[in-house]
Amino acid sequence: MQIKPQTGLEIDGFTLGDKLHTGGFATIWEVTHPLYRTPMVMKVPTILDGYDGPTIVGFEVEQMIMPRLTGPHVPRVMGQGDFAQMAYIVTEKIPGGSLWQHFKRAPLAIDELIEMTARMAQAVHDLHRQHVIHLDLKPDNFLQRPSGEMVLIDFGLSRHDHLPDLLAEEFTIPMGTFPYIAPEQYLRQRGDLRSDLYALGAMIYQLATGKMPFGEPDTLKQVRQRLWRDPVPPRALRTEIPEWLQEIILRAMEVDPAKRYQSAAQMIFDLTHPMQVRLTARAHKMAQDGFWTVWKRSRVMKRVKSFGTPISMAGQIDRAPILLVAVDLSPEMESLSDQLFRAVKRMLVIQPDARVACVNVIKTARIGIDQTTDAAGNHLHVSRLVGLKSWAEGIELTDDRLTYSILENSDPASAILDHAEAVEADHIMMGARGHSTTRRFLGSVSARVVAEAPCSVTVIRLPEGRKAEAVAEDAAV
Repeated sequence: MQIKPQTGLEIDGFTLGDKLHTGGFATIWEVTHPLYRTPMVMKVPTILDGYDGPTIVGFEVEQMIMPRLTGPHVPRVMGQGDFAQMAYIVTEKIPGGSLWQHFKRAPLAIDELIEMTARMAQAVHDLHRQHVIHLDLKPDNFLQRPSGEMVLIDFGLSRHDHLPDLLAEEFTIPMGTFPYIAPEQYLRQRGDLRSDLYALGAMIYQLATGKMPFGEPDTLKQVRQRLWRDPVPPRALRTEIPEWLQEIILRAMEVDPAKRYQSAAQMIFDLTHPMQVRLTARAHKMAQDGFWTVWKRSRVMKRVKSFGTPISMAGQIDRAPILLVAVDLSPEMESLSDQLFRAVKRMLVIQPDARVACVNVIKTARIGIDQTTDAAGNHLHVSRLVGLKSWAEGIELTDDRLTYSILENSDPASAILDHAEAVEADHIMMGARGHSTTRRFLGSVSARVVAEAPCSVTVIRLPEGRKAEAVAEDAAV
């Protein structure tokens, strides 16, 4: 027998309190349970006339996916019920409202925009690493914890790489929120994580300009037009938007997924390292493409049935890894640096789509005055940057896939580890200086990085008595 939700109802130990929200697809109730002190909410699907196919299937999808998700970027699930009595999902209550309140005051200051969107992209990246594509990213589906982490909700249209896609199996119409839907979603492709990156680009566009890139379409015919129609460049609407930010937005919103960012981690890197964003023609655009360009493009795109079958989500993330290379520029380490360079080149044969993030650490004094110039009197930071770029000559990558950072820290290992975490590095490569009494008792930089790194680490070493060869020691952490 079907039970209708109402204040005071008790089901499976959960007692419904106030109704917090009524939407077209579900109602949200405040609930309590004697075993939980955490504030909780219950989501109950809205079933019209005894049957609403998409709502029912979408809720089943949500019930399959959400218990499998962990971490700060998703709500913790406390319980769920099936349609035999009353379908529901109980999760922790995230304090505060959605990000829509921030979108209502757009355009935002550039600094605030970058900080917010980088955290949004971080939440999306964490979701993708758990084999889930959201496919309905929009301001209403982002919440924010008091600690700052963004939280994703509403997984009714999502796709899990390891679960059956019930929505694709039962329905043939495109699903999603029209202002943010990616072109391939219109073509009913639901297995590409880059669809979420398109939606992120559309939201950054909105926060930067105060306008949606394609207005508020309400028909599939209008959505179809973005297969060939480009948005008004953001800088044409707001001149203070920097070119590097327009580059990020328009790259994320490319029609062809292959031309977009290939992972959210890459987008995060560009958002947090604006000086290293490679500018293309996208950055300088000040007007939409002309009539004839759009017309010719539409002739081609109207015949497109798909953009090709994407590989698994894990495969898409692995295909575009971030390789962090810690380079020692000391003159006495020249041979070791040469071996490290050759090791990086070999790695790029295996991972041809990787981004290489080159770093060098200026060790600062724990006590006393830091040296700010080199032996020649040049600014130390500048001379290190020049040296790092010189070391990387011959790594044949485009500017957007080869970046440089000079870090300053009294503890080089901490600097490398913190940077690896900040850029979502998938692999670290570095040299080991060798053995000494001090290193044996206090530990080397490379040993600590291997022990504490959140990713795999390759250490290049020059053994005593062997000048021409290096031994690569791989350690997966």
